[in-house]
Amino acid sequence: MAPADAHTDAGTGHAPQADTGAEDTLDLELSEEILALFGEDPPDTASPVPGGAGPAARARPAVSRAAASDLLDHPADWRPVTTPAGVFQLVPVRLERDLAVVTRWMNDPAVAAFWELAGPEAVTAAHLRPQLEGDGRSVPCLGVLAGIPMSYWEIYRADLDPLARHYPARPQDTGIHLLIGGVHNRGHGVGTTLLRAVADLVLDNRPRCARVVAEPDLRNTPSVSAFLSAGFRFSAELELPEKRAALMVRERIHRAQL
Repeated sequence: MAPADAHTDAGTGHAPQADTGAEDTLDLELSEEILALFGEDPPDTASPVPGGAGPAARARPAVSRAAASDLLDHPADWRPVTTPAGVFQLVPVRLERDLAVVTRWMNDPAVAAFWELAGPEAVTAAHLRPQLEGDGRSVPCLGVLAGIPMSYWEIYRADLDPLARHYPARPQDTGIHLLIGGVHNRGHGVGTTLLRAVADLVLDNRPRCARVVAEPDLRNTPSVSAFLSAGFRFSAELELPEKRAALMVRERIHRAQL
């Protein structure tokens, strides 16, 4: 996330740069043994990726949209929730509809400081497309509050992400990245409210998930503070390829105490 609350608002970005050697969410190839360990069915590798462009796209197995969403229990079907800030819903991104608004948010200096995706629409599209065309382990969403798109979220399988190499991941761990796009929604507790709501959405809709995790940049103290206020605990400092991060964890078992 970037600045939290005052800057949760900006966002917890996960955008490794091309020259760092960092791996993106979709770079881990899953063997059938790993899929079995995590309780997943191996994807069908018989047919090429429809519309795949470039070597990386061609190398990924073909998956239907329905099968892809299985990894995260169909975020498109998660119902709206009522929060103190208004009715909130996660709506999966559609590139043709949402690229302009997400690009505008990525070019906000407070967001760009952590997401590092400032630039033309092509830069944002290059970040979104691998998720939209991938196997469903990361789902980019708009956060719609009171009917207005005002934030960007990535709900992802942390146990199937390169992040899992840097902490003791458990099967079905679910991660969150976010940014709050509008300045008027920053600094008033909205970030904390929505973080709590999205963590609850994950736990309500993913019965096999025992933990929701996040890894905001340690420099982003407002973001870390927002996670703490939303019921996450600080678990560890992580040295990731693109940043030094705070591992934040919210556990299902402690939910009744929040």
